[in-house]
Amino acid sequence: MDMCNGPIFTKIIAFAVPLIASGILQLLFNAADIVVVGRFAGNESLAAVGSTSSLINLLINVFMGLSVGVNVMVARYYGAQSPKDLEETIHTAMVVAVAGGLVLVAVGVSLAAPLLKMMGTPEDVLPLSVLYMRIFFAGMPATLIYNFGSAILRAVGDTKRPLYFLLFAGIVNVLLNLMFVIVFSMGVAGVALATVISQCISAVLIVGCLIRSQAGYRLCLNRLRIVRDKLFSIVSIGLPAGLQGAIFSISNVLVQSSVNSFGSVAMAGNTAAANIEGFVYTGMNAIYQTALSFGSQNFGAKNYKRMTKIQIYCIIIVAVVGFVLGNGVVFFGPQLLGIYSSDQAVVQYGMYRLRIIATFYLACGLMEVMVGGLRGMGCSVLPMIVSLTGACALRVVWIYTFFAMNRTLETLYISYPISWAVTFGAHLVTYIIIRRKKGYQ
Repeated sequence: MDMCNGPIFTKIIAFAVPLIASGILQLLFNAADIVVVGRFAGNESLAAVGSTSSLINLLINVFMGLSVGVNVMVARYYGAQSPKDLEETIHTAMVVAVAGGLVLVAVGVSLAAPLLKMMGTPEDVLPLSVLYMRIFFAGMPATLIYNFGSAILRAVGDTKRPLYFLLFAGIVNVLLNLMFVIVFSMGVAGVALATVISQCISAVLIVGCLIRSQAGYRLCLNRLRIVRDKLFSIVSIGLPAGLQGAIFSISNVLVQSSVNSFGSVAMAGNTAAANIEGFVYTGMNAIYQTALSFGSQNFGAKNYKRMTKIQIYCIIIVAVVGFVLGNGVVFFGPQLLGIYSSDQAVVQYGMYRLRIIATFYLACGLMEVMVGGLRGMGCSVLPMIVSLTGACALRVVWIYTFFAMNRTLETLYISYPISWAVTFGAHLVTYIIIRRKKGYQ
């Protein structure tokens, strides 16, 4: 897709819709994990899978953040029509993906038990949580290869093929879930193993796509190497994004630890609600990815006025998506939560979260789109500082002050929309100041 010329709105929609579909499919397949384990292995298994999510995100977010750097640099060189820089960036990125995946295997497997204990995971859930996490991390090289490869395709305007690859791998994941959990009674181990196998399939498909490509983003295995200046460019943009995600995850770990104190039923309700909210977030995150890719290509082509229009369109679209989907899941909350568990106590705990977080989720989308616009201009450190101060630090302070004084789930959950709104305002001011200071008019 040529993001630098032609109608903006229709191209944004054409780019974002496959991204939204990919995200929804991925969440449906993840939801299948949760539903299968909740229905056929019990509340403890459901809580075990859910209790690992914030810790998993904490460990992998630094490397996932590097894929943002890949997206930005590939889009920039593609927009600037610089084939040599494009080729070097792509091959450097794939080496980083493999190396990062191997590091995560070692870290995740060795530290699963002590980290989950530090989070206060209940004893009735801990062994299952450790087992799930160790198996899950065995698939990290494939996970990073797929995500880095998808970032390359998104950067050049291709969001359809990652969707097709995800669809195939996800169907395999669901079928394996049913077989491992229902037929072989493997519980959380079966769910984790099915996830790893599907990740490997998606990685093979995306690598094959890049190898077969005849365009400038073709992957040649005999050219895999690290080019220092390209690695520095990827890291300079991606590392702040990854650190931001990791530190955000620390605040989420604190939130999860606070939820854990309410027992396994509250944990199960929180897990189900968070999974449902993921469908809202993935719709908004697709607009963030759109702002990032469109902004980066046009920044490389020096189309600064077009960047302004892109940002305005993305803000409007993400607000509509967040409002409609967020309030939609609240309205149908009892029915949706009932899919995950027939236990009414679990449903009730899930509704506590949905009524507060999902209702105001559009504020998170607005915040994310502003970050995408800033990173598209190559500015990554400042949005990291703003996000960590406005959202992460504020959330941590809230836990140790207001939540400590009034230990209810409602008090805990309200920290999310408040931190999103504050951080969006700060990012908006930052974006305007940088545009004017750099002369991107």
